[in-house]
Amino acid sequence: MVNANDESILDGALRAIALSGWSRGTLAGIAADAGLSLADLLRLYPTRAALLEAWGRSVDFAMLAEGTATDPGESARDRLFELLMRRFDALAPHKETLRALLPSFGGDPALALTAGLGLGRSAALTLEAAGLSAAGLRGLLRVKGLSAVYLYTLRVWLADDTADMARTMAALDKALDQAEALATTVFRRGGAEATAAGRVDSTSGAGGDAAANI
Repeated sequence: MVNANDESILDGALRAIALSGWSRGTLAGIAADAGLSLADLLRLYPTRAALLEAWGRSVDFAMLAEGTATDPGESARDRLFELLMRRFDALAPHKETLRALLPSFGGDPALALTAGLGLGRSAALTLEAAGLSAAGLRGLLRVKGLSAVYLYTLRVWLADDTADMARTMAALDKALDQAEALATTVFRRGGAEATAAGRVDSTSGAGGDAAANI
């Protein structure tokens, strides 16, 4: 049995995917390219989906290694910016793996499903770490919005070879600005509609409390 910790096994597997690609990479091939026995790889990652899920969790942990971003002196937008930049820092060692994975999403439904579920979980975790709830309908909208921000910025990051990630930071700034403006519009409209509904209902002597719970 290979004398290696779980993190080194994951790192080796991810490097192998970067070399061989996802569509051509079987677990046996990934193990061979990583210099591992298939048994060692299967002990931790019985499927390729399990390997990707573990990678996502390791990036989540790395993002939170410096703690949550809940400084009351910072805006929610600034806290999200900090957390997402931490995430890109954590992804940097395996940038080539992501480049190898992206072309496979369209032709591999299982990969797309695994990545989509992982993206939603990570977005919810990022929101919670920034002091924003990911629960309920509003939370779901936040998760979807932050996922879109992340995916947009991710594509810029993959092509950004600057040492200071200037292009990535500019793209993230832009995406967060757009998401913030859209959220303000949507929630303001929803609040106005709820207020209007409450006024209509109150004229009939009912519905005021229901409107307040929207």
